[in-house]
Amino acid sequence: MTEKIDRNGNENGELKKKKRKRRKIGVSKVQKLYRTCKQVFANCKPGVVPSPENVELVRAVLDKMTEADVGLRPNMPYFKSKVSDRPPKITYLHLHECDKFSIGIFCLPPKAVIPLHNHPGMTVFSKLLFGKMHIKSYDWADNLLPESTTPNANISDRDCTGLRLAKLKVNSKFKAPCKTSILYPADGGNMHCFTAKTACAVLDVLGPPYCDPEGRHCQYYCDFPFANISVNGLSVPEEQQSEYAWLKEREKPEDLTVAGALYSGPNLV
Repeated sequence: MTEKIDRNGNENGELKKKKRKRRKIGVSKVQKLYRTCKQVFANCKPGVVPSPENVELVRAVLDKMTEADVGLRPNMPYFKSKVSDRPPKITYLHLHECDKFSIGIFCLPPKAVIPLHNHPGMTVFSKLLFGKMHIKSYDWADNLLPESTTPNANISDRDCTGLRLAKLKVNSKFKAPCKTSILYPADGGNMHCFTAKTACAVLDVLGPPYCDPEGRHCQYYCDFPFANISVNGLSVPEEQQSEYAWLKEREKPEDLTVAGALYSGPNLV
């Protein structure tokens, strides 16, 4: 539509009203998140954590976001379970991805599980937009191991190969609204598992995103209780053993289904 200007170069009343309306609406929260991430991750590289001030910038935006800010409603089909022998399907909504960062939303029906997996060289922000979820996460604890280790396991020798010690970071239920969870390349629970207790949605920011050619492959794990495996020279007090576990790499679970869907919330510019 052509904007109308009077002979003196002044805008007419209709145009002024439209501009005032635009200013009143303001910038959407998801647009603000994108702009903040673009600023924060501009000079970051794999394994390089943003400064505490920059981490706080992203956290401050995410902490104020809800499902309504990204066009979601709990009664949408993504969040409904179907009667099946297989675990519920998870839906992923792609908002943005570049070589510096990605923004996306995982939509989980009740009982859906995102299995234990890692985030190599990444800083990750996860915001529970609505619902209830259990999060279990680990960080590597190789510093506790003797230089030479000989595992003696109560599981099969095949399962014992490739085991790696990890320390439990989080093992709790979360209910929205809650603070944003943040993990780092070597801290904060870099390997985590999400279990939906109710229908829920998680907004994820990854900096940088996964990239197989650059070595940032999503690796899945099984975890085994610390007490099931003994290592010569490694001693942990009995009351602290529940804080540790042995992780073993595994293939992507065959029953894990993550389907992409079109994001229909506020536009990113």
